[in-house]
Amino acid sequence: MSSATQIRTPYPHRHLLKVVSLAVAWLVVALGAGEFLSIAYQKYTQLDAGSYGMFWTRREWLWTHIGGGVLTVLLGALQFVPRLRRSYPRLHRWTGRIFLLGMLVACVGAVGLILTSPAPGSIRTAFGSTALAWLVTAFMGYRAIRRGRVDAHRRWMIGCYLVTLAPITFRAMIRIPGMMEIATPMVMIPTLLWLSWAAPLLVYGVSVASRRGRRSGVRRDQSRVASGALEAESA
Repeated sequence: MSSATQIRTPYPHRHLLKVVSLAVAWLVVALGAGEFLSIAYQKYTQLDAGSYGMFWTRREWLWTHIGGGVLTVLLGALQFVPRLRRSYPRLHRWTGRIFLLGMLVACVGAVGLILTSPAPGSIRTAFGSTALAWLVTAFMGYRAIRRGRVDAHRRWMIGCYLVTLAPITFRAMIRIPGMMEIATPMVMIPTLLWLSWAAPLLVYGVSVASRRGRRSGVRRDQSRVASGALEAESA
């Protein structure tokens, strides 16, 4: 067996770890999304001021935001099914377009809620940053695929879906024991709103950079081995 072949030898345990990690991640997403949507449904199907609280006079904006958001959570998950992308590319494209439409609807509702909110400016700014990050990542993903950059498109859309899950991430963080006791709600709420999308994007960006660095190192090693083999043959 040549040295070049040895470098390309796969690592079954790493592949298994990756599969298990992805399965666990999707299970967590599914459970979090299911609980979040269930709570929203149970709470806001009661059409009375007591159930809606501060959203009662703004319930049209709320339902616009929730309706578009539910669409993006569900359709966004489908976009990452490999078989769907490979076997039904046209369906993948149309699902992606409907995802973007749902995102725009949700953002319209978010803008309405922000503009009519009695919350402090720090909280409204944090909500607005989430909507902006959502739009920017989606736009970059759309522009990448229009230019034929499939890998860049996939990376940006994964980032976009991480922002899509920000409300679920935010809810998970505020339920961590002791989290809301670190500081006052006026400090913790906007802080966690920012972290709900910025932290996942940062972790994902670092992991992408790390993988690309490892691949570059492997390619350099393979190139050196191939060059050594050619020199040995020519000697």
